[in-house]
Amino acid sequence: MNWTLEVVVVPVTDIDRAKAFYEGGLGFHVDHDVQTGSGRIVQLTPPGSGCSIVLGPQPARMPPGSLQGVQLVVNDLRAAREELRARGVAVPDIQILGGPARPATPDDDLNHVGFLFLHDPDGNGWAVQQITARS
Repeated sequence: MNWTLEVVVVPVTDIDRAKAFYEGGLGFHVDHDVQTGSGRIVQLTPPGSGCSIVLGPQPARMPPGSLQGVQLVVNDLRAAREELRARGVAVPDIQILGGPARPATPDDDLNHVGFLFLHDPDGNGWAVQQITARS
């Protein structure tokens, strides 16, 4: 039996502001933007992902900004960082983890150990990791 993660609810205060960040800033595709009896729901999917995020009424009553540690994976973290910067997202320097944490240098191999950490406008925290080859 396969168990697939399909949706992560992201608690936000302003759906329009969050949609602009995830669509325009991170490049997520808008799957749905609908008004339901309980409020507006916006579903977006990262390019190439089988899992989407949903912005909208929060049945779990998570306060905006409380979602932390959701991780995206890319095969070229340096290119991903430049793409985010070109989209106007404030992104910090790439970090190397898997030993003492430190800023990455241009010569570092980022496979499995290179990370970016960023936040949406409500403070929800995301990690972006480079994985170019899996063992």
